[in-house]
Amino acid sequence: MSDFDDLDHPLIRVTMLLADSAQVADGKLYLLGGGMRSIGPNPQPLGIAVLFEVPWDRADVVHDWLLELLDEDGVPVLIGDRPVIVSGQFTPARQQGQQPGTPLLVPLAINFASLPVPPGHSYVWRLAIDGTSEADWDVRFSVRPPADQIA
Repeated sequence: MSDFDDLDHPLIRVTMLLADSAQVADGKLYLLGGGMRSIGPNPQPLGIAVLFEVPWDRADVVHDWLLELLDEDGVPVLIGDRPVIVSGQFTPARQQGQQPGTPLLVPLAINFASLPVPPGHSYVWRLAIDGTSEADWDVRFSVRPPADQIA
């Protein structure tokens, strides 16, 4: 059970963007082609940029995160018989010289060489932190149909 389970509102704010590529360097997010909502129809690289904003008084608390790819009906996307899921942990830390009370930022970049998803459909990456997901902790996108299938 996390320290956040008994609270009525999320303490962690999340910003998520899709990009052609994303990386973290020196505590900052770097994006190429960020903010897209459509990809394809041909396979292409895809990056997910996530910025966690954690209250100052929650420094050094370990959080588990899980990012799951769902289809337009909210069903997990499978590759073979396995759902497309990425997970990990983050621990916000206070930086030397940071003003007390300043939110703690934790950047995360996830990149895929390509996603084997059928064109002509919509998808959503849904994030959960410590087993909880909020309505705005997702990013939606669609995969364009091939040119010969556009009416």
